[in-house]
Amino acid sequence: MTSNYTVTVLGLGAMGLPMATRLASQLTVHGFDIAEPRLRLAEESGVKTFASARDAAQDTDALLLAVRNSEQLDDVLFGGNGVASVLKPGAVVILTSTVGTEAIPSTVARLAEFGVGLVDAPLSGGPKRAGEGDLLIVVGAEPKALESARPVLELLASTLTVVGDKPGDGQALKTVNQLLCGIHIAAAAEAMALADALGLDQAKTLAALEAGAAGSFMLSNRGPRILEAYTEEGAEVLSRLDIFVKDMGIVGKATRSAGLATPVAAAAEQLYLLGQAHGLAAADDSAVIKVVAPTKRTAGEG
Repeated sequence: MTSNYTVTVLGLGAMGLPMATRLASQLTVHGFDIAEPRLRLAEESGVKTFASARDAAQDTDALLLAVRNSEQLDDVLFGGNGVASVLKPGAVVILTSTVGTEAIPSTVARLAEFGVGLVDAPLSGGPKRAGEGDLLIVVGAEPKALESARPVLELLASTLTVVGDKPGDGQALKTVNQLLCGIHIAAAAEAMALADALGLDQAKTLAALEAGAAGSFMLSNRGPRILEAYTEEGAEVLSRLDIFVKDMGIVGKATRSAGLATPVAAAAEQLYLLGQAHGLAAADDSAVIKVVAPTKRTAGEG
């Protein structure tokens, strides 16, 4: 099935490019990005690039989207230069972003007018794991659409969990996932700020915490970047802080709709909002420690 299978990747940024590169190892990949340097990098990786998103989406079996939010999703598919109308009947749109459940029903209905299915497949893992096919992907999709998307999903995921047979199920599970991730990053930042305030060596503290019951994926993943937050350059931006402003907003909307009290998640959301207000929106999300403790202790302080 895969020998004549074509997938289009729109957006060749931090996640899009490694995903396109990974897919190009076995599939025909079309790509588009508004940034010329990203197009050149994609071409070097075996991706056939195009001058527009609509050109790239012609005659494709699957369209992989990594958009920022539901508004961008709507614009890419149905806006003035939207690609939905050029997709061939039977194609599938694979949505890898966290946009929440609310936008999904209308997107499904509008795509159906073109004979196109939606595979709701939000993912986690970051750029390095994307390039290695080591992502966690949770999927909500009708069985026929899921089978059409499998060549793409199985190349990208080391863990592929089908959580339901309708689009929106993947977004629901990812919302739960982001509640935990957002809390864990904020908690890790608070812990490392406390270690510093108590005069402890943060690196030694991090190593000790990782080895014990307090360890978590987010502590190990974000901890080293938290320690770089106060350097002049800051930590390398692998996940922007304002992504968690968006995602914790989705969590908050979902919990309010369900009538569920989530005070810990709400507190974490406020930390990300404060970080954004303090000019950290484009910084790595590990910079949330600078909201808890704006400055790092110097050696020998109290």
